[in-house]
Amino acid sequence: MAARMWVRSILGGVLELVAPRRCGGCDLELPPGVVGFCEVCASLLEPAAGEQAAYLYGGPMSEAIRRLKYRGRSELAEPLGARLARACRSLAGEVDLVVPVPLHRRRLAERGFNQSALLARRVARALGVPHRPRLLRRTRDTPPQAGLDEPGRAENVRGAFVAKPIRGRVLLIDDVRTTGATLAACSEALREAGAERVHGRVLARVE
Repeated sequence: MAARMWVRSILGGVLELVAPRRCGGCDLELPPGVVGFCEVCASLLEPAAGEQAAYLYGGPMSEAIRRLKYRGRSELAEPLGARLARACRSLAGEVDLVVPVPLHRRRLAERGFNQSALLARRVARALGVPHRPRLLRRTRDTPPQAGLDEPGRAENVRGAFVAKPIRGRVLLIDDVRTTGATLAACSEALREAGAERVHGRVLARVE
């Protein structure tokens, strides 16, 4: 174990020299040992009231999420997932598995990863429960929710998800919540598949 940690530390140092970590908010190079956000950007993050979202969507947080989703900055999933995991600590012992909101297979192929699955994996590790990224599936390649009003968003994702048979209490993870239509559609599919209870949590909430 000690040897493995030593190797990981050496590899991490080499990677920082070759490709230094950058702030998710402003993209400036981070000092050694600092991950996710620089001191200034970290001070501008706005925690969200209530339980479902960790932060408000705006400022450095919205920039970090956009860099993760659309610019291939998958390394940001670890520090962002750690922040979301801290917001999920109250669910320790209350959930049996963690499930991410899925991407359609076409969009997954284009992006190369599902940002919600990366966040969910970090949350599952923190809670000590299984991460089940393939339990929930998106059956339709729905148009983007951006630009739709609340009724349009609900109709856009209605019936767009299906889950494998499941038992137990589920923590459903997504990156951003706007109206809650996607979380509601996913939760319905999970309950229809046998989930005892579904808790929805997101990294950021749009006001």
